[in-house]
Amino acid sequence: MANHLSSKKRIRRNARRAQYNAARKARVHTFTKKLETALTAGDKAVVTEAFRTAESEIMRAVSKGVLHRNTAARRVSRLAARVKAMG
Repeated sequence: MANHLSSKKRIRRNARRAQYNAARKARVHTFTKKLETALTAGDKAVVTEAFRTAESEIMRAVSKGVLHRNTAARRVSRLAARVKAMG
């Protein structure tokens, strides 16, 4: 256990940040899953909207420091390729 006051505060802050980051990551997974289900359903309009929201959420995670920008670019690229292949 930390002895210094600043260390105790840092532990509290880290725990809070970890919760925020987990929530942001969960949102990314949720919107990605929605896109996956839309792709299997095959509705072009729903897929386009789902891709837009998924990409937005992934990029928001990058700006918040949850995901690395290269990881996000790779994920968006793979999703975009699947959307494009759908036609």
